[in-house]
Amino acid sequence: MNKIVLIGRMVRDPELRTTTTGKSMTRFGVAVERKYKQEGQPTADFIDVVAWGRLAEIIVQYMKKGRRIAINGRLQTGSYTAKDGSKRYVTDVILEEFDFIESARERQLQETAREVSLESTPEFHLIAEDEEVPF
Repeated sequence: MNKIVLIGRMVRDPELRTTTTGKSMTRFGVAVERKYKQEGQPTADFIDVVAWGRLAEIIVQYMKKGRRIAINGRLQTGSYTAKDGSKRYVTDVILEEFDFIESARERQLQETAREVSLESTPEFHLIAEDEEVPF
């Protein structure tokens, strides 16, 4: 069985491309947080995902960098010869279905809250050690 399930955040805005045969596709990255973090190691894995056809069109239309997404797909490996003649190997998740994790409304509320908190953050000053706490 070849089944991949991921939940993560879009690494960049997806771009719609069209093959020479007219089929829509997009390739995008998803940052998936690691459960266990070791010192000096990355805290997320960056996984390449490929979507075809109508799925690609929907992803490009509704998803942006930073949005959370749940992905179901399959793992696919391949290789190609680069312009310099070297052999390159690739591993992608081929998207079979996905779910929006947060609604546009939730995303807007988060962005608004972040802006308000940055604008209204009071300035703090240090209290000398010998001063009493004011409450």
